[in-house]
Amino acid sequence: MTAPIPQPFIEVPPAVAAPGGEKQPKASGRDRYLDLLRSLALIRVVVYHLFGFAWLSILFPSMGVMFALAGSLMARSLSRPAWSVIRGRLRRLLPPMWAFGAVALTAMFVAGWKADEEQGLWWWAKLFNYLVPVGTPPFPWSIGHKDGMLEQTWAVQAAEPLWYLRAYLWFVLASPLLLKLFRKVPWAVLLAPLALTAVLGTGLVTIPGDTGAVITDFVTYAACWVLGFAHHDGLIQKLPRYLLVSCSSMVMAFGLWWASGHPTQDGWDLNDIPLAQATWSFGFCAILLAYSPSWRELPGRLGRYDRLVTLSNNRAVTIYLWHNALIAVAVPILDQLWNIPFVGTRFDGFLTETYDEWMFVLVWPLIGLMILSTGWIEDVAAKRRPRLWPDGRPRGRRR
Repeated sequence: MTAPIPQPFIEVPPAVAAPGGEKQPKASGRDRYLDLLRSLALIRVVVYHLFGFAWLSILFPSMGVMFALAGSLMARSLSRPAWSVIRGRLRRLLPPMWAFGAVALTAMFVAGWKADEEQGLWWWAKLFNYLVPVGTPPFPWSIGHKDGMLEQTWAVQAAEPLWYLRAYLWFVLASPLLLKLFRKVPWAVLLAPLALTAVLGTGLVTIPGDTGAVITDFVTYAACWVLGFAHHDGLIQKLPRYLLVSCSSMVMAFGLWWASGHPTQDGWDLNDIPLAQATWSFGFCAILLAYSPSWRELPGRLGRYDRLVTLSNNRAVTIYLWHNALIAVAVPILDQLWNIPFVGTRFDGFLTETYDEWMFVLVWPLIGLMILSTGWIEDVAAKRRPRLWPDGRPRGRRR
């Protein structure tokens, strides 16, 4: 899911006042349980975008988990002045996105993408979303030639993850007000997003266009974000665990029931079924946070993955921003195997059958290269000394 990690998904702020006014004790270090959950969420996102298995959205609802963790950390940060917290979040989020946008837009324009004359100046104004993701950025649905190195949908793949940053930004901006309301009427604020998702997800109210996408994403995951508030303030821990698990299971069962009646072309893919996604993610995250053990270090055999967990948490923005584009880049690289005479002739059938598995093997070194080449931007954005590979390994002594 070491020292505090300064980027938009992760932060260890000082103690915060509880609803009753008493200060909670300051955390003594990283919560490695939450770090592990975040790392698992990132891995699951990469695997989903690579293989496209719809059942992964049920096995581990990564986006709901990431929003819940971010909501908990946001509640802790808001013990400081709200504007300073928002400004800090923006400072850590935007520079990595600017680097991504600069590369993506340059590649699109070089490949022949042109402005939409029908939209006029509005089309150019929407490019602003590559700088500050308040809305849906424009991108070509098909670009390049069918015989080119990259698939013609590579721009769609590259821009797909940006919706998360858009939703995250709106949650950050709304959090000061949401947290105040939550501490006054916690259950109403916690359950209201599910009710709003039901209104939109059942079609009672339809909001067209990009505005509808922004609002739908916000209300779908708002319950998970507010659930993070409840985790931080101890509301989840106060509930009897059997009651919480029972109620969460019923909410999750409703989500599966709704998905069964509204399958997508890929089956029960909750990412395309807002009401099912909202209810399943809410119950799933509630159970995860209820059993939160607050590890100060990874226990037992999990300890062997400590550096990977640390690295993925330190470079969560980089990994998330670039992974889908790197999956598209992996295709022409892997296709070069067929140009090797012995490999292409003797192992053609094997390579074809295991193509996705080889993609999985290849994409991680590509992600590693992107961490080395652009990950340091996260450190600069957080006003820290740039690090190439921040996996928690102690630095050697300087001579």
